[in-house]
Amino acid sequence: MKSYTYVLLLFIVVLACKEPETTLEQDCESYSVLCAEEINFLGGFTAWPYAPELEAVNDTYEFIQSQGTIYSEHIDANIPWQEWINGSELPIAFVNDIESRAQRGRANVQLTVSVSVLNSVRTDLALAYDGSVLTYDSLNEERVIEAYVSHLSYITQKLQPDYLLVAIESNELLIQAPEKWPAFKKLMLAVRMQMKAKYPSLPIFESITLHNFYEPEVEDPSAYIQEIAAYANEMDKVGISFYPFFKGLNDKEGFQSAFDFLHQRINKPIVISETGHLSEDLSIAAFNLFIPGSEEEQASYLQSLLQNAYANNYEYIIWWTHRDYDRLWETFPAEVKDLGKIWISTGLLNEDGRQKAAFQIWDTVFK
Repeated sequence: MKSYTYVLLLFIVVLACKEPETTLEQDCESYSVLCAEEINFLGGFTAWPYAPELEAVNDTYEFIQSQGTIYSEHIDANIPWQEWINGSELPIAFVNDIESRAQRGRANVQLTVSVSVLNSVRTDLALAYDGSVLTYDSLNEERVIEAYVSHLSYITQKLQPDYLLVAIESNELLIQAPEKWPAFKKLMLAVRMQMKAKYPSLPIFESITLHNFYEPEVEDPSAYIQEIAAYANEMDKVGISFYPFFKGLNDKEGFQSAFDFLHQRINKPIVISETGHLSEDLSIAAFNLFIPGSEEEQASYLQSLLQNAYANNYEYIIWWTHRDYDRLWETFPAEVKDLGKIWISTGLLNEDGRQKAAFQIWDTVFK
């Protein structure tokens, strides 16, 4: 849902306790995932940094490779379309970005890579590196397919992931630009088939947003749900992007209703490719937006997420950001500053590095 170039950003339990470790111990029998000697899923974070300095980037990688069993490189950015089509030299910014990710390596953890073929608002193909829009007659024309397969192959060769998600939040296109949906499905089917032929042992799939799959605000919700469920179930696995506060979900019953909806409609293995929840109130005057939040509510969501991952055999979960990114947000361009604030308090550490209640749950499970 986000991009390392700031174009990324879209608009749109612990129980209430003062001593989370004691409470977790008392309620262990009620939450079998916390009692298990070995959990049955992987867990980790994206490499989204909390500040712009190199020190913060390095600290982020150190943290995410020590506080989980998997981490995510989330590449929701511009694509060098013309360079792939013409066979010309790739933009240095793109090459440096991928090289930087590759050089950081990993220490005894798995890697999942998510790449977006769509732009940040999910209305069309991602912008080119010069900011232009690729012209095409149809999304599934051969040169688009070949260019995107080249793009994915380059990233795969450089990063050597254990999982490859080849389209982020695909269902958003059906909401934002439904006329493009039929050609998009053909595009992605061709891409998945060609990538699978090149990398037969690599899990290859896409993600959908649960917050816009569950109770969707569309003209014909039933038809939309049926279409997205059918599309997702064509894949070997289904990636889920879920930010419950986008849907006004703020308690265990609400969280579980969304998870139950998901499990009733998806019959393939599930991964949570990105998720998070507010730990404090969110107020953005420019959007006339106020969403209440608290550390207890965030911890309650994480508790529900872990329970569902354990009970329903998710393969992995990725919490979006490990630490609140106030310092990074301060560097955002003015035009995206309001938008960039939406996820600012979803970390398991606050902006100063203090552990929140939800971190105590995470640490209990993945330490």
